[in-house]
Amino acid sequence: MLIGLLITIPLLTSLLLFALKDRPAVNRKIALGSSLITFVIAGMVLVQYLADPMGYPVFHPEIFHSLGIEFSLGLDGLSMLIILLTTFLFPIIIYSGFGNETERRSSFYALLLLMEMALIGVFTTTDILLFYIFWEIALIPIFFVAILWGGENAKFITFKFFMYTLVGGLFMLVAIVFLYVKTPGPHSFAFADFYKVVLDPSAQKWLFLAFFLAFAIKIPIFPFHTWQPDLYFTAPTQGTMLLAGIMLKMGVYGLLRFVLPLFPGALNDLGLYAILLSITGIVYASVIAIRQNELKRLIAYSSLAHVGLIAAGVFSRTFNGLEGAMLQMISHGVNIVGLFFCYEIIVRRTKTGNIASLGGIAAKAPVFSAFFMIILLGSISLPLTNSFIGEFLLLLGVFEYNGYLAAVAGLTIILSAVYMLRMYQHTMYGEVKEATAGFTDLTRQEIAVLVPIVLIILWIGIYPHLFLGLAEPAVKSILAFYH
Repeated sequence: MLIGLLITIPLLTSLLLFALKDRPAVNRKIALGSSLITFVIAGMVLVQYLADPMGYPVFHPEIFHSLGIEFSLGLDGLSMLIILLTTFLFPIIIYSGFGNETERRSSFYALLLLMEMALIGVFTTTDILLFYIFWEIALIPIFFVAILWGGENAKFITFKFFMYTLVGGLFMLVAIVFLYVKTPGPHSFAFADFYKVVLDPSAQKWLFLAFFLAFAIKIPIFPFHTWQPDLYFTAPTQGTMLLAGIMLKMGVYGLLRFVLPLFPGALNDLGLYAILLSITGIVYASVIAIRQNELKRLIAYSSLAHVGLIAAGVFSRTFNGLEGAMLQMISHGVNIVGLFFCYEIIVRRTKTGNIASLGGIAAKAPVFSAFFMIILLGSISLPLTNSFIGEFLLLLGVFEYNGYLAAVAGLTIILSAVYMLRMYQHTMYGEVKEATAGFTDLTRQEIAVLVPIVLIILWIGIYPHLFLGLAEPAVKSILAFYH
């Protein structure tokens, strides 16, 4: 079954790399080859899914059956979208690190592929206990990547992140066990059986809060974000790409997959507060980004602002809000990986990410400045780029919920243009500084990383039909719980 291969290939390659000696040239090719094969298989899965969305087979070998656990993998439009994002970004993230010379590269690539396996498991399983297991497994690789290859204070910052997510996950586990007991007999962890559970209003509120805490930490939503800027800054760039480009989507996926279908009554009472927290995060992160002089931190706060809008769209529980959230997950993932790679290119050449120390790069590297500009324009939602459509739908969905909240949420577009264009002006133009005097243009390897990112930015911006078509049935199935 193709869907099973999406998990087994990165898992087996990860185990192989752990067993091999540290030979960077060989190990990185194995890792890249595995991720490319997984992406090709994801494309084949997409073709099968488009041919028959309702009849796409699931993968469920008969293990753990006596415990009521079915190792069952399946797909809908929501899963398919994030699988495409995950398998598309992993080869790019792995290849983007080929220019780095660090120790223990075999273990580094093994951990990345182990994380790919866990992420795909999160997005494809149809059993909520397996979802939780994959959820926690995904935490382990990024923990070691950040600690072993991170920068200053990596141990303390990573441990803080680990404890945040672990505690949030434990609250979710308690809620899962409670819901399991309530499922119609024989008890089951299957999503479909959890959706049948009938809860009184009080129980819905407490369970909503348990799930919300786990997902709000992962996204992150204000005020559960305090781990994010520090970890994004101290983690190696490839680790930061994984955190921002893919891993935070686990939280948004959880909101869409569980919170909205399971707790409609609680959301009627508490949804407004969730949107207020999300919008507060937008303004908070944008204002801090404007004041940043460190490029990587600026991008980190930019990410926090954009995912706040995604969360607000989810909690609006409107068709446009949910469809915009699904599309914007893809666009944000692509854009943020592109921005962090541009940051890495700058740091490779200048040894600094301090914006005040940079300038005049466009004169030295016009090709790089052009790629950087396209990715930046996608990030600030210029028409004909990917984020324009997603953020337009998100704001429309929030407006349908409450016009005043939409007006405040819309500040993300204005403020992001302020801090992003200001940053671009200071780094790309002006006087050539000492750090940028020897700046060289892109290598072939760097162009090979940036080209697919730019193509996706333009593809979604000009012709988003495929992505919206995948999202629409999933949105309707979620909204069916509110009718």
